[in-house]
Amino acid sequence: MRSICHTHHGNRLPESSDLLGSFTIQAGGSKGMQSEKSLTVTIGEFIDELTTERGFSVNTVAAYRNDLSQFAEYLSAPPAEDQLPPLPDWSGLTAEHLGRYLSYMYGRQYAASTVARKTAAIKSFCHYLTSNGALREDPSQSLASPRVNRYVPRAISEQDVRLLLDQPRQAATSRRPDALRDLAMIETLYSSGMRVSELVALDVDDVDFHLNQIACPGKAGRRRQVPLRAQAIEAIDDYLKNGRSELAHPDETALFVNHRGSRLTRQGFWLILKAYAEEAQIENITPHTLRHSFATHALRDGAELRDVQQLLGHVSISTTQVYRLVSVEEKPDRETTVIEELVSASADG
Repeated sequence: MRSICHTHHGNRLPESSDLLGSFTIQAGGSKGMQSEKSLTVTIGEFIDELTTERGFSVNTVAAYRNDLSQFAEYLSAPPAEDQLPPLPDWSGLTAEHLGRYLSYMYGRQYAASTVARKTAAIKSFCHYLTSNGALREDPSQSLASPRVNRYVPRAISEQDVRLLLDQPRQAATSRRPDALRDLAMIETLYSSGMRVSELVALDVDDVDFHLNQIACPGKAGRRRQVPLRAQAIEAIDDYLKNGRSELAHPDETALFVNHRGSRLTRQGFWLILKAYAEEAQIENITPHTLRHSFATHALRDGAELRDVQQLLGHVSISTTQVYRLVSVEEKPDRETTVIEELVSASADG
């Protein structure tokens, strides 16, 4: 049995996603138990809305549940040094509660990114309480989130991209089916900027040779049409005509298959890419590096941010804007740029 008191004086709050309704209180703590139950019921209703009405992912919902459950645990039995009475229900929540909890997290040396995530969850929950009438005013309006160093994706130069593509292109001169497949995969990944999970989910029927584009199976069932540059279309065509039939099972629908004849996995593609990167002597490259590189090169070459957002399948344009921060240590080639090739491919179709 673990007490609330013991939990608060530890170095970390529990990171369990099962905290709703799971607390046990020491003898004499029935008031805290009632307070906790009252608080968590409303959290449960909010979590249900995130799942059923807003369509949040399982991981996002789990993070909200965990963060808000920890907040409710704190409010139901605040540490003595914070000099706060237990909060019986959400109608009594004030900006002081939020400020004390923020200080409480800093005092336990939470990372800035963790505090920012928990603060965002609390703000969202306060908006929910206000819109539902549980609170007259939103106490989180003046709550400041900690500054977090923004993640900047790593891109490689166009010269390194060409060097990388030279490896499977050279291997494809052997006409081995797997080498034809590898060239088609890597050309497609860089030409489209798609995620590796989307690449391996492609089916043969997703390729449109008439329009020079491919139907990309994005997140949450959001399919998008992505134009491909000529090199990628040619590599896919060569693979389908001269390589895939020797690798795939007769009833396999996957565009890219492994040596067993079934759909290639993300891990399988990663091993293939890693081998070619080692041959090209390019370090610290992952499948996502090519996605980052596509976006960075396209924006640098003059593509509109909205166009790149659509190509990448980003729901929010703020996710795409981060690519403006990426620095690639070379000037644009005066050869045909990636975006010009895509425009040309669409026009030809």
